Amino acid sequence: MKRFLQLVLTLTLGALLPTFVQADTLPLVGNVMARKTTSLNGEWNYIVDVQEEGYYDYRMNPTPWGFFRNAKPQRPEDLVEYDFDTSPTMPIPSDWNTRDERLFFYEGTVWFKKSFDWHPAEGRNTLLYFGAVNYDCHVYVNGTKVGHHIGGFTPFNFDVTQQLKDGENTVIVKVDNKRHAEDVPTQIFDWWNYGGITRDVLLIDVAPLYIENYSLHIQKPFSMKGDKLNAQQQLQFQMKLNKAEAGQQVTLSIPELKFSKTLTTDAEGKAAWHFMAKPQLWSPENPKLYRVNLTLNGETLTDEIGFRTIETRGKQILLNGKPIFLKGISIHEEKPNGGGRANSTEDAHTLLSWAKELGCNFVRLAHYPHNEYAIREAERMGILVWSEIPVYWTIAWTNTQTFDNAQAQLRDMIARDQNRANIIIWSIANETPHSPQRDSFLGKLATYARTQDNTRLISMAMEVTGASNYVNRLNDNMNKYVDVVSFNQYIGWYRDVNDAPKMKWEIPYDKPVIISEFGGGAKAGYHGEKNQRWTEEFQENLYRENIAMIDKIEGLSGTTPWILKDFRSPRRVLPDIQQYYNRKGLVSDAGEKKKAFYVLQEWYKGK
Repeated sequence: MKRFLQLVLTLTLGALLPTFVQADTLPLVGNVMARKTTSLNGEWNYIVDVQEEGYYDYRMNPTPWGFFRNAKPQRPEDLVEYDFDTSPTMPIPSDWNTRDERLFFYEGTVWFKKSFDWHPAEGRNTLLYFGAVNYDCHVYVNGTKVGHHIGGFTPFNFDVTQQLKDGENTVIVKVDNKRHAEDVPTQIFDWWNYGGITRDVLLIDVAPLYIENYSLHIQKPFSMKGDKLNAQQQLQFQMKLNKAEAGQQVTLSIPELKFSKTLTTDAEGKAAWHFMAKPQLWSPENPKLYRVNLTLNGETLTDEIGFRTIETRGKQILLNGKPIFLKGISIHEEKPNGGGRANSTEDAHTLLSWAKELGCNFVRLAHYPHNEYAIREAERMGILVWSEIPVYWTIAWTNTQTFDNAQAQLRDMIARDQNRANIIIWSIANETPHSPQRDSFLGKLATYARTQDNTRLISMAMEVTGASNYVNRLNDNMNKYVDVVSFNQYIGWYRDVNDAPKMKWEIPYDKPVIISEFGGGAKAGYHGEKNQRWTEEFQENLYRENIAMIDKIEGLSGTTPWILKDFRSPRRVLPDIQQYYNRKGLVSDAGEKKKAFYVLQEWYKGK
């Protein structure tokens, strides 16, 4: 009898437990924007779950009655203590901090629900794609858990073909943006921890067999004639199917180059080809893109791809075989007017237009991979890009899960954007403290990045390691791993006020140098003497003195001052001045250009 009761109890609980048989967690699908998609953007219901009642029971065990069940009372006496349908709504993509005033400082769990009609097509598969969710999320489709993802700035997708049904369907997402020491980024960072589903949510329609991802670029070593780049270069194409199926025929065509070739996949579902061509090279002056078609089983996937070369020679960066000075600016992914996560082409265009007005040919997208809209818009506008993962300040260097997380974010950043000609630098870190553990962690990341993409330069934002008698020295063991030596310095702001003209620099590496950050704060409209903190005049003078100093640095190949626009940060608490904004922007949070904007603009005109 006892065994019988135990069996009944087990069966009853089993019926109540959510289905945790996950859908296929897939490698990232490339070129999502060109695929057949259905948007799930728009209004989603949400529930703020401060103590995670929707996930744990009162003993902190996962509960079978969680919010993911989207339960409804079936009888008058039934107890259900939540209801998505009568809960408030929030537009997706967005962040909860700027959409609900109660959640401005909130870090914790919020549940989101979207109901939609779906009519599966026979013989087709469906992928559920998220552009980004910050930070830790669990995804459920019709009560079934389809996957889990960690990381706030990279896309991910699941195969949900088996979980969708004909008619009404429900997606529920548990989002948790609490910070932890082992996370990437870690507990402390200098930007707002915007929580939520911050980028597009899409259903992607694919055949059971489809092109998962691909790359097309000029192969190294580049073809040279003396010290000049040949017009004809060898292009390298690689692609992979979603399944390891041999004998599948894939046609690659570039009509403008009068090229077409049919390739056959190997046992791993891969194919590769090298061919000679004379493309016009992409550059800031001529951001030329070619229409590229990939056809499999009668379905064509189209992209627009540019071709360029990037390399270093001593202390020079060479774009298309010619030295280039990178006239840059750093940018956070925050809306142009006010705060909140930027999430649209329009947001990207406004920010990048300010950079163009400055005279920039280069932007450092800090401190994480930005929205794909920003990358593609920059490419169309002729702006080179530094793209970075959020290995920021003091990471848990010896934690293997932390490394795996960082490596996964690096992998997905590269996988998404590997065909964007404007990206010339992958950055693996920012302002990290020196230690053997850090060197090992970052060294492995740099090595891994080269296995994923050897066509771009590797860098990181280092820190100046010494100063005495007005001599600044850069000494970092990571110099042997990077192609470009980059560092942050705040002379005139955090140290050595008014001493910039006296400063000299010793950088003992035969590599190009980028000053990845310099600058200081000012509140737009606040005026005074040039020695008065927070005035536009102080910032203006700081820029003048730093530029005079920077011009003397041997091997300088570019700068990305900090920063284009004021952005929100919980570390910036000074009343009436900061008000939870980092005020180092050349443009205010309201879109007002400060006096220092025009100092940098004038300098870049002469470069």
